[in-house]
Formats: sequence, C-alpha cells, structure tokens
Amino acid sequence: MIKVVRGNPTPEELAAALAVVQARAAAAANAPSGAPRLPDAWADPARVARERLPAPGPAAWGRTYWPG
Repeated sequence: MIKVVRGNPTPEELAAALAVVQARAAAAANAPSGAPRLPDAWADPARVARERLPAPGPAAWGRTYWPG
C-alpha cells in the first residue's frame, strides 16, 4: 500500500509515481537472484573527482568542497 503523506498530487502525478514503483518491482522480481549486483554509477565516489582536481595551495581544502 502506498500512502501520500505530504502534498496533494494530481491523479497524473500519482499514476506516474506508481508506474515507476511497479516497473522497479517487476525488474527486481525478474532479476536473477544469484547474480552479483553492480553498484549504480551515481553512487561511485570517483564520479565527484572526474572533472577537475583543486589546484594546490593554502586554500585548496576550500576548493575541494565549494564548486566553481
């Protein structure tokens, strides 16, 4: 059972959300149970540092956190 806790979704928004949940459940049910799962790409910590590394210097620690 799915319950809307906050907000007031339209019938179209609720149908879209339920379609996604049903598709994920069907995919999980059809997946082989013995196969190892690979982690999702978005969870890969190396993804954060692919674009650029901070330049060394006294304020380098700040550039590792603040983008731009």
